[in-house]
Amino acid sequence: MTTRPDLQRLDEDLREVLLRVCALLRDAGGRAWLVGGSVRDSVAGLTVRDLDLEVFGLAPEAVQTALATEFELDLVGRSFGILKLKGVPLDVGLPRRETKLGTGHQGFTVEYDPHITLPEAAARRDFTMNAVYLDPLTGQVEDPFDGVADLQRCVLRHTSPAFTEDPLRVLRGMQLAARFDLETAPATVALCRTVGLEGLARERVFEEWRKLLVLGRRPSRGLQLLADTDWLRHFPELDALRGVPQDPVHHPEGDVWIHTCHCLDACAAEKLGVPWEDLVVGLAVLCHDLGKPSTTTQVDDGRTRALGHEQAGVAATGAFLSRLTDQRRLVREVLPLVAEHMRPTQLYQQQSGAAAIRRLADRVGRIDRLVRVARADNFGRPPLPADSYPAGDWLLERAAALGVTAAAPEPLVMGRHLLDLGAVPGPDLGRVLDACYQAQLDGTVPDLDTGLDLARRLLAED
Repeated sequence: MTTRPDLQRLDEDLREVLLRVCALLRDAGGRAWLVGGSVRDSVAGLTVRDLDLEVFGLAPEAVQTALATEFELDLVGRSFGILKLKGVPLDVGLPRRETKLGTGHQGFTVEYDPHITLPEAAARRDFTMNAVYLDPLTGQVEDPFDGVADLQRCVLRHTSPAFTEDPLRVLRGMQLAARFDLETAPATVALCRTVGLEGLARERVFEEWRKLLVLGRRPSRGLQLLADTDWLRHFPELDALRGVPQDPVHHPEGDVWIHTCHCLDACAAEKLGVPWEDLVVGLAVLCHDLGKPSTTTQVDDGRTRALGHEQAGVAATGAFLSRLTDQRRLVREVLPLVAEHMRPTQLYQQQSGAAAIRRLADRVGRIDRLVRVARADNFGRPPLPADSYPAGDWLLERAAALGVTAAAPEPLVMGRHLLDLGAVPGPDLGRVLDACYQAQLDGTVPDLDTGLDLARRLLAED
């Protein structure tokens, strides 16, 4: 982490474009400042990929005229005071004054004021770490709320009371705390408690959860912010995890909520860097024990059990995800991971054979994903060791030998084969196909010829 923002981590070609844009705006009588995520990330020592400029001293029309002399512009965001350079990850905006009129993320009236002072503009931003300004032409830094110091101290702090006008900022704080391993300032926690969800669009809510899981280094920081600010009440399936006891022998870390937080941190430590894969697995880890609140009991020996929590968690996960997204593929890929997250350990303990592993691959689609979920579950139990998971290694080795690590077995016998055998389309066709596939999973149909022999016998019986 550096002591001040700079452009050292910026791609050379993008830096040249940035400097030319700033020069054009300067020559037109304005001054452009980098602000937001690009400045924050440069302080944090991260690669900077997207740039946001805020231009002072120029009206919107003058900004557009100056840039259009050399760049092709995307005007889609112009009504929001944003100009985008086509083909370049650079947005140019104007400082603005906002008045809260309604609820939600967009319940504002906006007035663009090119003559607003920089400290006034900074006060409209969410967190101090996002309110640091850098002049690319001169290297001058303006940091009216000590955002660099907060980032170095790993503190998440709001800039001003205007923070409460946008409820999405609480969830933005959640994912930023996770990404930069930040502790939220007590005053910011108190302010967040005064903010409600206000009917935020689920797409906006989901995007903050996505960043928590895909980009977060320590997701537990973000979840703790939700707990501390009483925002867990907006996610009742997660809120229900708090206080649910676990067997202290297998779970010395504490209740199900604490366990889930540890599991997410373990999952984050082993991210692949492939956004879709990390999102699917991250959501499965987040939801893997949602069935425990409804199934946890004390059995006769005094031990705490949650028998059947895997299947019970499917409905709770579906309810949780349905309020976040309408991405059917995502939900479809997460649910079986929740339902089967105990199976790697169970199959290992039973030293199950090829048929059981094929059938598991058929249910979950990708055994490699399932092992990632099971590893996080296993490692989220400190102070128990978190350096190896033999069950996962065993299952991956056997799945690879069977060719089912990253996909379910492809059916050998297809509908076209049955038609070639003289079968008539109809319900019987489906029953024969399913029987051939089940035999394939069992291992009694190892090749197409054997499968066709079985199909002929079944068709003859019908």
